[in-house]
Amino acid sequence: MTDNTGLSPMRHSLLTALLALTFGFLGAAIWSYAGLADNRTRAYLLENPSILQDVAQALAAEDARDRLASVKEDLYTPFPGAVMGNPEGSKLLVEFTDYNCPYCAGSFEDIQRLVAEDPDLKVIMREWPIFEGSEVAARMALAAAKQGRYQAFHSALFERGDTSSEGVEAAALAAGLNMEQARTDAISEEVSVELVRNLTYAQSLGFTGTPAFVTGDILMPGAVGVERLREAIAEAASGSGATS
Repeated sequence: MTDNTGLSPMRHSLLTALLALTFGFLGAAIWSYAGLADNRTRAYLLENPSILQDVAQALAAEDARDRLASVKEDLYTPFPGAVMGNPEGSKLLVEFTDYNCPYCAGSFEDIQRLVAEDPDLKVIMREWPIFEGSEVAARMALAAAKQGRYQAFHSALFERGDTSSEGVEAAALAAGLNMEQARTDAISEEVSVELVRNLTYAQSLGFTGTPAFVTGDILMPGAVGVERLREAIAEAASGSGATS
């Protein structure tokens, strides 16, 4: 439901408070003139300046929920085979990852722990090669997914830590891939489209780097750690998750 400004009641009140506090007398005067604020609101904000951060965070959270709503259905539909954990699991976590990202290497260990702890966890992997030299590895990972060997390749490459062309090939061999088919699939249009799709998702959600995670309606940019991931998954599974 919106008012004549086109804003939802929550965003209406939060935006009023934010502007009144940010711009002081001028902001309060302008928004009062428009019928969007009153002296009591302004007085309260002046007496409680710490509310600015809370208001800004609430606005950012609402915007994040709006962005997520526009891509959520597709975001939770993985590229065939590009999952960690239980492919049929009901608890869902999305990770945007890059094999040359040192923080992704740490998060790889977090994901391994979570998957080992919870047999109902499905981690949807979004290959987002933003570091120089990462695209070859990302393409091979998706080629491995097409052969049902994503987890094996993903683990082999992170454990080896060599993302050169030779290192990627060695990880693919260690994962048991049909190499002729994998090389063909890695340069296919299907894989190229998936990489563009993942970039679009990341930009739509406001992510600026890897790793980044989504579960339920919760957005988590950066290496947030295993405890936060565990907590967020539980919140999303219970239906109580809120964007952060």
